[in-house]
Amino acid sequence: MAETDDAAAGSMSAPRDARGPRDARDAGDVKTVLVVGAGVMGASIAQVFAGAGIDVRLVDVHQAALDRAMGLLESGLQTFVEFGTIGPESVAATLSRVVPATDMAAAAGADFVIEAVSEDAGVKRTVLLALDAACPSDVVIASNTSSLDIFGLADFAGAGRLVIAHFFAPAHIIPLVEVVPGPRTAPEVVGRTKDLMERVGKSPIVLAQFVPSFIVNRIQQAIGRAVEEILENGWAGPEEIDRAVKLSLGVRLPVVGVVQTLDFTGLDVVRDILVSIGRDTSFFDEKVREGRLGVKTGRGMYDYEGRSEVEILKKRDLRFLQMIERLKEIHAFEPV
Repeated sequence: MAETDDAAAGSMSAPRDARGPRDARDAGDVKTVLVVGAGVMGASIAQVFAGAGIDVRLVDVHQAALDRAMGLLESGLQTFVEFGTIGPESVAATLSRVVPATDMAAAAGADFVIEAVSEDAGVKRTVLLALDAACPSDVVIASNTSSLDIFGLADFAGAGRLVIAHFFAPAHIIPLVEVVPGPRTAPEVVGRTKDLMERVGKSPIVLAQFVPSFIVNRIQQAIGRAVEEILENGWAGPEEIDRAVKLSLGVRLPVVGVVQTLDFTGLDVVRDILVSIGRDTSFFDEKVREGRLGVKTGRGMYDYEGRSEVEILKKRDLRFLQMIERLKEIHAFEPV
């Protein structure tokens, strides 16, 4: 929740049954989702499910947080109307599917649960344990944590149905959801969570295992450390840094990503750069020995399936030109 307390979390009570996570409800059977926590992320996640036609119970111990969340929901929907994503008539219909509640007994009858409470280990543990006690054992319990090891925090009997489903702000717009299993998460729970995310229009990525900060935040943290160093040393100001990134990475990454960029650089060149700065090169040494140098050899991190270097570069460059043209049209290179 935006905030929570032991009393509220402890008030959850619903009948348990004997079914385990292998009997968990299929994504197509989910009719009601419980979102715990009515902060900015909780409201945005609620919009995702409600917009997909699923009933949502949005729970927070603070009525003020719920009132604010409903306002954020309506604003988010009006933005969709303005952009043309939905018609005006959809706003009221979507809002009607979201039922705010301060009573945690709303967990009863939910087919899927996701908590979006504050990134505080104690709060997370309290809420997750309460949800495990409240929800039938065939209900998946997901956490929207961005980095915490919830699997170590909540070591309960039903840990097999616990999974991370990490949305990105604003959740109702950004397509990605990182689905992260713990050491005891049942494979069926991962599969059903992925299927549900796809059902509501998201693009889930499933990690092989839990690792702190997952994929995107680990990359963002590395960028953040570099930005802090530049700012602290006065090498460039905030506007120069953002403009530099928008005019380079901002154009390239949506087209070739982070890993495929290495193929265009050349894995032999990447290996040489790492040697020059004293980094381990064992991963790239193997690729170079195999002749997998990237685009110039037709295989690297990706397999280019017999296409020539000229063909691949032309396809990339046309996309870059389209990206730059569109970004200029929407004034994306200027500050928001």
